[in-house]
Amino acid sequence: MRLMKAFAISALLFLGLLTTAFAADNLKLNPKLHYDSDVNDGLLITGDNLDAGVTSGKPAYVILYGEGCYNSKRQARRTVSLYEKYKGRVQFVVVDLDKKVSPPQQELQSKYYRGYIPHVVVLDSSGAALYKSSGEIEENVISGVLDKALQ
Repeated sequence: MRLMKAFAISALLFLGLLTTAFAADNLKLNPKLHYDSDVNDGLLITGDNLDAGVTSGKPAYVILYGEGCYNSKRQARRTVSLYEKYKGRVQFVVVDLDKKVSPPQQELQSKYYRGYIPHVVVLDSSGAALYKSSGEIEENVISGVLDKALQ
């Protein structure tokens, strides 16, 4: 009985580590972005595990964007800056609406996206939306929401 219990606990811990490991990471801004036009410059944000959704009990910052939108380009720049400030404490989810999205991202897209880009959502650690807005959002506004989510 003890062996089965220890195995079950080990398996749960292992699965928890796996889901945490799949959050978007190493976010970088595409250096070829033109911030004054709607020219499609390709991916706005690059990194690892960009197909991840919300995967753990941490607060999450979600951005949904289009590659050829100058507002999305400027919000992507803010997103990478926020990532540098909050990495390890906040999950970052990048949903590029010009690419095929993963099932977890499809769920976020259907729940929060209303046709306007860029669109930012901040979720608390339980997954409840603390903030949702379309258009460009200043970094200090999002920082305030993230700081409250981390308390």
